[in-house]
Amino acid sequence: MNKGSRKEMNVIGIDVSKAKLDCAWLDENNKLKAKVFPNALTGWSSLVEWSLKHTGLSISGLHFVMEATGVCHGQLAVYLYDKGANVSVVNPAQVKFYAQSLGVRSKNDKKDSVVLARYGLHEKPKRWQPEALEIGTLKALVARLDSLEKDLQRERNRREKAEISQAPPAILASLAQIIGTLDAERQQLEKLIEEHLNNHELLKQNKALLESIPGVGKVIATRMLMVIGSRPFDSASQCAAYLGLVPVQHESGSSVRGRAKLSKAGKPGHPHPRQTVHGGGGGDHLQSRHQAQYLRLTGNGKSKMSALGAAMRKLVQICFGVLKHQQPYQPQVAN
Repeated sequence: MNKGSRKEMNVIGIDVSKAKLDCAWLDENNKLKAKVFPNALTGWSSLVEWSLKHTGLSISGLHFVMEATGVCHGQLAVYLYDKGANVSVVNPAQVKFYAQSLGVRSKNDKKDSVVLARYGLHEKPKRWQPEALEIGTLKALVARLDSLEKDLQRERNRREKAEISQAPPAILASLAQIIGTLDAERQQLEKLIEEHLNNHELLKQNKALLESIPGVGKVIATRMLMVIGSRPFDSASQCAAYLGLVPVQHESGSSVRGRAKLSKAGKPGHPHPRQTVHGGGGGDHLQSRHQAQYLRLTGNGKSKMSALGAAMRKLVQICFGVLKHQQPYQPQVAN
């Protein structure tokens, strides 16, 4: 095998689970070499040693491909990146479609790692890089705040039911105490988020730029900072796709079935991305902010959800543009 062809055989597919890593590398004869490692520091080190041995390449010549799997893949990706390897963290939906194109219907860990290796070789996915530490911290703080707000709403709903059913005073007192504790913790987290943004000049500056957009307050601004700062989007349309705001139409042959719906495929690593642009307001603020567009689209037969999706995409485009050009929002003047 010549040196040029060998460089093409440097992709290791990794199917990541909580306890183990199923890894696959294909040699020049398409012969599979596979091994399972524990998903722990010792396993990561052994994976690198195994990869170097079988490929005969330096660490910078290795390309590891894994799916975005919530929290399981993150530390491994950082470890491999810090070692000097090339890493790709890919969208599970795209890998699924690729597997189907290969005729792979059943699913198991070994097959998944082989599919990932083939995907890396043939599709050449973009190289991944870790997000900035301040963005990771912001994401963790916001995730905790979102969790607390859900718990707080659940307890408030329980209190409402208890009041309607005339529950004993001890029950109402217990609910009041829990609600008070959760609300105090929510306020503390909001303060921590504000302090974190103010302590990082670029985050502070970008938040001010986003809040120059009419109707964008601290909730949406904070979440857009988190999303746009978490990965190197090439365009606003990529960001909108990541947030699941791209409409898709179900087609079969020459027929089109039903109304277009918002895509659910483009949101790896983010639990509830559309909440970013909803901002907890149920979408009503978006309707009023882009009322003319909303009315025009619904008047042309678009569903309310499609029109709302268009308003959200428009907002993402504006936010992306403001941060890209580092200029406050300037309304377009109609000719």
